[in-house]
This record gives sequence, C-alpha cells and structure tokens, in this order.
Amino acid sequence: MEVYRSFIFRLLRNYLIGSIAAVFVVGSVVMVSTLQLPNIQFIRLIIIVLISLLFMLVAELITLWAQLGPIRQFFASEHHEKADLTKMYESIHRFPGQTIYRILGPHMLGFSLPAAGLTIWMISTGGLEFPYGYVAVAAACALLITVMHALIEYFLTVRTVRPLLLEVRRRGKEQHGMEPSLGGRVLVSIQRKFQLSTALIGLFPLLLFFMATFIRLQYMDSEFAQEYILWAVLIVVLGGGFALVGSWLLIRDVRGPITELTEEMTRIQEGDLGRRTPDLYADEFSALISGFNMMINRLEMRQERNRQLLQSYFSTLAAALDARDKYTAGHSMRVAEYSVLIGKLSGMNEEQADLLYKSALLHDIGKIGIPDEVLLKDGKLSDDEFAIIRTHPVLGESILLQIEPIDAMADFLPGVRSHHERYDGKGYPDGMAGEEIPLFGRIIAVADAFDAMTSDRPYRSGMSHEKALSILEEGKGTQWDPYFAGLFIDEWRRQQQQHVQEPAERGVS
Repeated sequence: MEVYRSFIFRLLRNYLIGSIAAVFVVGSVVMVSTLQLPNIQFIRLIIIVLISLLFMLVAELITLWAQLGPIRQFFASEHHEKADLTKMYESIHRFPGQTIYRILGPHMLGFSLPAAGLTIWMISTGGLEFPYGYVAVAAACALLITVMHALIEYFLTVRTVRPLLLEVRRRGKEQHGMEPSLGGRVLVSIQRKFQLSTALIGLFPLLLFFMATFIRLQYMDSEFAQEYILWAVLIVVLGGGFALVGSWLLIRDVRGPITELTEEMTRIQEGDLGRRTPDLYADEFSALISGFNMMINRLEMRQERNRQLLQSYFSTLAAALDARDKYTAGHSMRVAEYSVLIGKLSGMNEEQADLLYKSALLHDIGKIGIPDEVLLKDGKLSDDEFAIIRTHPVLGESILLQIEPIDAMADFLPGVRSHHERYDGKGYPDGMAGEEIPLFGRIIAVADAFDAMTSDRPYRSGMSHEKALSILEEGKGTQWDPYFAGLFIDEWRRQQQQHVQEPAERGVS
C-alpha cells in the first residue's frame, strides 16, 4: 500500500497546485486586471470565487474517490489472479484519460454554475455593477481555463501512475512469472495527444486575450468594442488555423520515424533481419534509428552464430553416432544430403530444406540406445535382435524430447520417428501408410534406403548405384513414396548421364 499512498499524495498535490493556479493565478489575475470595479466589489467577487472553489473541490473529490475505487481495492490485497493483474494494468493506463473527464465535468459544473449563479444574484441586488453579458464571457474564460487545466493534469497524471504500473508488473512476475503489458495495443495515439495539445496551446492565449481585451474596451469605448469583435474573431480564426496546421506538421514530422520503426519491429518479429531502417533524420530520431540498426546487426550476428552452433551440434551428434560403427561412418551426413536433394527437387523452400537436413542428420540418433552386441553384430540379426533394432525410431524421438526447451526439437520429431514407415503401411513403429506418413519421414526413407544399399557392411559389400536405383523403382508405391522415389531416381540417372557425356564431349573437342 506504500506505493498507492505515495501515488495519492502526488495526485492530490498536482491537482491542488493545478486548480489553485487555474482559478486564482489565471482567473483572478485576469479578472482583477480587466474589470474596473470598486474595492468592495472586488472583495465580493473573490468571495464568490472562494465559495465556488469549495463546491468544485467537493464535487471533484467525490468523483476522484469513485474513480480510484478499483485501484484502491486492488492495492488493498497482496495476491491477485492473472486476469486481475492484466485488467488493472490496463485500468491504470486509462486513469490519466479519466482525469480529463473529472476536470471537465465536476470541475466545470462545480465551479462555473455556483460562480455564475452567485454573480447574477449579486448583479440583480446591486452588489456588483457590470453587465450581465460579462457573466457569459467569464463562463467562456472558465471553460477555456478548465480545458487547459485538464490538459496539464493529464500529462502530470501520466507520470504519476508509472510507479503503480511498475508495482503491478512486479506483483505479476513474483506471483505468476509474468509481467502484464498492453501487448502493443495503443490506448491513446500520439497523433491525438499532439494535435489537441499543440492546438490548445496555440489557441489558449489568443482566446484569453480576445475576451479580456473585449471587456477592457467596453470601459474605454463601447462602440469600438463592438467593431473589435469582428476583427478579433478573424484573428482568432487565423490563429486557430495556424495552430491546427502547425500541430499537423509537427505530428507528421514525429509520426514518420515512429511509423518506420514500428513497421521494422513487425518485420523483425517475423524473422526478417535483412533490411536496415534508413537514417534520414537530423534530430534525436537519428540516434534512435542508429541504435535500432545496431541492435538489428547484433541480432543478425547472434542469429548467425546460433545457426552455426546448432548446425555444429547436429553434425556432432550425427558424427558421434556414426563413430560407433566404422562401417556406417558418414551415413547420416550422406542421408541428409540425399534428403535435401529430394526436398529441393520437390520445390521445398530453404527454411524447410534446412529442417529436413537436420532431421536427416538425426534420423538414426536412437541407435545410441541400442546395445553394441546388436548394433555392431557382423552376421545376420535374429528376430529378437531385429526387434531391438526396430525400436531406434522411438528411442530417437524420446532422446530429442529430453532437449530443453520442449519445443526446440518439435520440427525434427516426425522425420526421426517415421523414417522406417512404409508407403503400404507395413513399416514401423506406427504402421502408417501413404501420405499419413509425415513428409520428412517419406523423404528420409528413400535417402536412407539408397545409402544403406550402396554402403559396405561387415556381412556384405555395397551394391552398385544402378542396382539400388532399380530396387527403389520396384518399391515405388509399396515401400517408398512413389513421387519422392521417382524424383531421386530420375535426378540420379540424369546426373550419371551428364557425367558420362562430359568426358565424351571433351574428347570430341
């Protein structure tokens, strides 16, 4: 509650200072310097201001107490649900906007109505001697001062609520391991704040001067005062136009780089680090964009380093597996290269091809869990031993599932588990058939079979490439996916034919 009490103290301090400044410093000074009244009538006006101020304070404190209710109840408790934390975080962000309504409502009605009513009563009884029209001018001045007070109070409250926001985030992290945020939502746009602020700042002194001068001229030359109105209205309209145009130019100048940075952040969130934001500014945005581009450079360097480390990690795992058996050395690397060849022939993009490559590198990782007497056996495997070998896809999946974070290996699990499934449904471990077999599993199965058939083993020599291709061709649609097997067979024969033709062409030339 200490943070909340400190917030209330600063809030009331800002409010009292702003109210006193608006009512006394601006209102009273303008009133005293404009009206020409006997001292007794000035005293009566000041009494009216004090009474009206009392009404205003009561009305605003009642409204403030109601607006603070949810915040007060929240900070009276120490433990909160996630939803309550998120809701309060947004409510606190909206509180400065409620300040405007509090001042424009109770402030305006609580002060202006009593002041106008008492002034009219005093004029009717002879206690004040000036035209009733001055009451309307005073009400317009009060409205103008109230709007400026609301603007100032809004920006002061924006700073005042920040400790509350930090406290809500701290509680969220401690209690639920999360820090509430708006998730990028915009509750109040910079454009609206700039346009309203600059327009009011430009118009406020102009309108105040216009109304004060009009009253002053009434004492000097009432006929000229009537002519002054038309001229003054023209000046106010021109001044208002300049204020609006100036605010539009200012917000456009600020919104440009902010929009660029927002678009670049969205692009980076989607993983695109290839571009840099052009530095076209000579103000503080130049330093901001320079720092932003430097951050992207660092992210790109780190991403490349992580990619290299991950690639090295996968290659090391594959090499560690192959090192167990000298006869299968390089098997995982070749299967990965064959798999990528098939993937690219099928139109696979670079990102998918990279995932396929890594999946193929790890396709036999489960053999780490197979005993040496089975994995390294020179002769033919018994039925029991073959059953043990058949467990390696599931073992491989289980090994990868141990890596943190849990979703780090998610893209590689299907290929590792399903690379021994058959297109006709007679494979293992799940007996899947056709296109229900994961894409990577169907591709790796073709590459794995080809390399296994063309590699030497203790109990046999590797067969020729053409014979292996013939077996793949015979097994299309039964053991292997006909499309991917066909792509591999056609490409391999095309490359062999090209190798045969090149020496012949060189001999002719």
